[in-house]
Amino acid sequence: QLQASGGGSVQAGGSLRLSCAGSGRTFDSYAVGWFRQAPGKEREFVAAISWSGGTTHYADSVKGRFTISRDNTKNTVYLQMSSLKPEDTAVYYCAADITLPGVVVITRITDYDYWGQGTQVTVSS
Repeated sequence: QLQASGGGSVQAGGSLRLSCAGSGRTFDSYAVGWFRQAPGKEREFVAAISWSGGTTHYADSVKGRFTISRDNTKNTVYLQMSSLKPEDTAVYYCAADITLPGVVVITRITDYDYWGQGTQVTVSS
């Protein structure tokens, strides 16, 4: 199971840190991704991290502003969001899955089997 938390309301330019807590003894074997869905829009990829934390990947829209990281001793993946913009307003979801051989990070929604419940991020101008 995945539990996303840390959302809230901030002004443009502010920061938030989201957390995705995983249960189970094998969480450190899972690649994790963050996605978001704004009202009336499709869910989109935000960032992904490999099981070890050694490889990360970002959507162009958040590159340089968001940082994904993980602490496998705490079974938690983080999304540090800085320089937030009103267009970052969305429900943020974390997802996890085992990668196929040769795959390090997962960026496609359909490739994730396990999802958290979402946390709302609202950025006001």
